[in-house]
Order: sequence, then structure tokens, then C-alpha cells
Amino acid sequence: MDENADIILFKRGKYVSYANCGLPYYIGGTIAERDKLFVQTAKGFRARFNIDIRTEQEVTAIRPKEKEVEVKNLATGKVYTENYDKLVLSPGAEPLRPGIEGINNDKIFTLRNVPDTDMIKGYIDRNHPHHAVVVGGGFIGLEMAENLHELGIQVAVVEMANQVMAPLDYSMVAIVHQQLIDKNIDLRLEDGVSRFEETTEGIKVHLRSGKEIVTDLVLLSIGVRPEIRLAKEAGLSIGSLGGISVNEYMQTSDPDIYALGDAVEVVHPVTGKPALIPLAGPANKQGRIVADNIVFGNRETYMGTIGTSIAKVFDLTVAAVGANAKLLKREGIAYRSSYTHSASHAGYYPGAVFMSVKILFSPDNGQLFGAQIVGFDGVDKRIEMLAQVIQRKGTIYDLITLEQAYAPPPTRRRKIRLTWSVT
Repeated sequence: MDENADIILFKRGKYVSYANCGLPYYIGGTIAERDKLFVQTAKGFRARFNIDIRTEQEVTAIRPKEKEVEVKNLATGKVYTENYDKLVLSPGAEPLRPGIEGINNDKIFTLRNVPDTDMIKGYIDRNHPHHAVVVGGGFIGLEMAENLHELGIQVAVVEMANQVMAPLDYSMVAIVHQQLIDKNIDLRLEDGVSRFEETTEGIKVHLRSGKEIVTDLVLLSIGVRPEIRLAKEAGLSIGSLGGISVNEYMQTSDPDIYALGDAVEVVHPVTGKPALIPLAGPANKQGRIVADNIVFGNRETYMGTIGTSIAKVFDLTVAAVGANAKLLKREGIAYRSSYTHSASHAGYYPGAVFMSVKILFSPDNGQLFGAQIVGFDGVDKRIEMLAQVIQRKGTIYDLITLEQAYAPPPTRRRKIRLTWSVT
């Protein structure tokens, strides 16, 4: 927003701009070229925006009174300080790695960044594993299960809860469970890992139920937690959920320090209470708001996150937005549910497939609280429409009056060939 601003970006790792969401698909071979993962390079950023990007340099301390940060160059070991007028914290969230016996085995991985991806893919290419265990049934865990399956690896998914994909209610996620079973995924619900044991046959995963799984590879995908060490040691306020507290301008308790992304707590517009929602879309918007507020003064506000999310699970597309029944019950918010099972496009046109839609709304005024969709085609269009209504605190009556584009066939699948000539 200001080409004359002196902007310094510190990055602990080597890569500054890559497609996190594409990492599982590179491991699985759907994305064949590693370079396709990189949106921008440090060199490209410097050339285009004149930003001083310092990779493999870790900020080790923040001193708000002096308005300076302490930095360690990881290549040389040199420690130095840098002053700031405004500071932005975007440390993200780190994968949970609990203190389970045997967890430090070199066949046990987490997936957060490009080096993690390289380690997993390198291990697979060298060792050609026949079996893998994915611990955790969240979005990344299921994406990894699918991509490992695509490589011809037998996969078991171990999940402590009674369901995968926590944003969905059980009534909807049961469809996902059946899809996993149909794809020969060994789904172990309501069970957890008690310890890992290295054996001559591979890693023996001991479950709390007393059962055991012998495997060649383990991927931990049991959730993430905000990386708040720097903020906490600097004396910044930490919220009740363990994220950095920020106001509507994305300022921390120090007005010259802003924070954004997976490390911060945001307001959930449906409940009005703090929430941790580690998604790329909200983080991107927060970054733009912070930039505007630093350059022009606090004029842009962040209104919270309703957690619009979507994922491919083998042949299914699964999406959720807003509050689910579990959250509404926990917050004591009265609601009603409605289920619709219909075709993805006009039934008389060939190729229509089923789609299940669940909405949750207020029994008093019809305010739409949340929606979940599981289907094969057209899920993205519906969830985005519902998200707009929820975000604006609309009602089920607003859904009735929405004007939508319609055609009998699934128009987004239509192939169009364009030709042109240059004279």
C-alpha cells in the first residue's frame, strides 16, 4: 500500500510463498512438478515489491518497550536486533505432537510445510511403503489418506472421536464414513494411540483399545495449536482459547503490534465468542486489513470468521460453514435442522448425482446459523451462497428470495474451445 515504506519480512524457513493446500497432492502425485507449489520466491518478492525478505532467520524475542526484535541468522548463528515502527505477527499454527512413547521415530511425520513434504515424499520414494497409518481424521488427515491410497498404499485412519471432519455433524459425516469404507480405508473411530513401537516388521501402533496396527509409515494429523511463544514472552495478551488476542483492527494489546492468521483468536459471528479457525481465506483477508490499517490508520475492521471450508474426500466433496449442532448445543443456542437430499442438477438431464444439504437455523426468527453439504458435484456453488447469507445474518426466508443462475446441465463442466487470430 506504500511503495516508500521500509518493509522487512523475517521467515524462519526457506520458502516464503507456497501452496499449503497442494502439499498432499504433490505427495500423491496429482501435482507432478514440485515447482508448481511455489506462488512466489523471495527473489521475486524483492524484485517486484522491494521488500527486504530475510529467509532462514528466526525472530527469537520481541521487546515492545524498545520497539525492536531480536533475530538469529540460522545459517551463520549471528544474533542481531532490528527496530520497528509497526510489527506484524503471523507465526501460524504448529501441528500437535503429543508426548506419546515412541513418537520421535523417523517413520513418523507431520505435514506443515515444504520441508515436511520433501521428507514424506522422499521416504515414500526410497522405501516404497505398503501400509500407512494416519492419526487424526481432519481435513489434512483425510487428504493425506486419499493421496497415500492413490499411491497404492494401504491406509488406516485412527480417530479418537466418533467421527472424522469435526466441522460436520454426525448425521452428515456418516456419508463420508461410508465413502472411506468403500475405498477400503481401515477406519478406526473412538480409538487413540497409546504408544509407538519400532519392530523388525515396521512400526507397531498400540491403540488404547488394546488393538495393534503394524505399519511402515505414520502421519500425525491430530490438529494444530497457535504458535504464540513470541507473543506470550513479549507480554501480549493471550485469549481464553490459547490464541493471540486482537481487536477488530487486528491489533494486539500493544497498539504498535498487529497479529493475524492461525495464531490469533477471532470472533465467531454466530456465537459472538472467540474462536480458533485456521483457514487460508481469513488469514489472507486479515493480512490486507492489517496493511491498510498500518498505512492509513485504523479504518478497516475484521468482522470475524464463519469458517467456510471445503475438501475433496475421494469421490465426495464435503463443505461446511457457520455453526454446527455441537457448537450450538454447547453455547445453549436454540436451533432447528432441515435436511435436503436432491440431485446436483436437473434430474431429467443425464449425469445428475445426489447431494445432501443440512441447514441449522433459529426457530424464532429463522436466522441461518450454519450449513453442511456432502455430494459429488455443485457443492462449492451452494456452500458459497449459504455462506453469504450467514455472514450477513440472513434468514431462511432470504434463501427463498435469492436469485440464482440456472441451467439444466452442470455448466461448469462444459468444455469450451476458444480460437483467435492476431493480425
